[in-house]
Amino acid sequence: MKIEKTKILPLILTGIIIIFDQVTKAIIALKWPIIPPGHAVFITDVFNNNFLQIIHVRNKAIAFSLGSGIPDSVKPVLFVVLPLLVLGILVWYYLRSNDFTKIQRWAVAGILGGGIGNIIDRIFRSDGVVDFISVKFYGLFGFERWPTFNIADSSVVVCCLLLFVTIIFTPKKTEGAAR
Repeated sequence: MKIEKTKILPLILTGIIIIFDQVTKAIIALKWPIIPPGHAVFITDVFNNNFLQIIHVRNKAIAFSLGSGIPDSVKPVLFVVLPLLVLGILVWYYLRSNDFTKIQRWAVAGILGGGIGNIIDRIFRSDGVVDFISVKFYGLFGFERWPTFNIADSSVVVCCLLLFVTIIFTPKKTEGAAR
């Protein structure tokens, strides 16, 4: 099976996100102490206005600490094996399908980069995924601050939203239509 250049090129973004995510997590892990849940917070207030803060926390669950109560024996399957399977299916579909537009291919590449970045942490960091970006959320949805996240998380969220919006608003190709 020959893979087109238009399908491979966006995967550069996957690599860039993985590298950027892992480098930033390594810096945080080396320079900032881990803040245990429920303890006082050691913060670097980036703009001195309390909007963006750098804080080192670890997450042994998934987004928003969902699944933190799941037994440790089940977590590797739910948080590593299952996501690897989903990402594998996504890569397979991405490479075999011609249904994606150019922007959708880049969005999928961003989702892959973020997903792989967090899986790397789940496999190689026994303390959990490194989260360090904290932003003020001004009480929206009951959050004074948004749950702490990382580069991989933001890549997955932004690219999923982009993919969703482009799927909803991209006209469907019809049989016999000019390409």
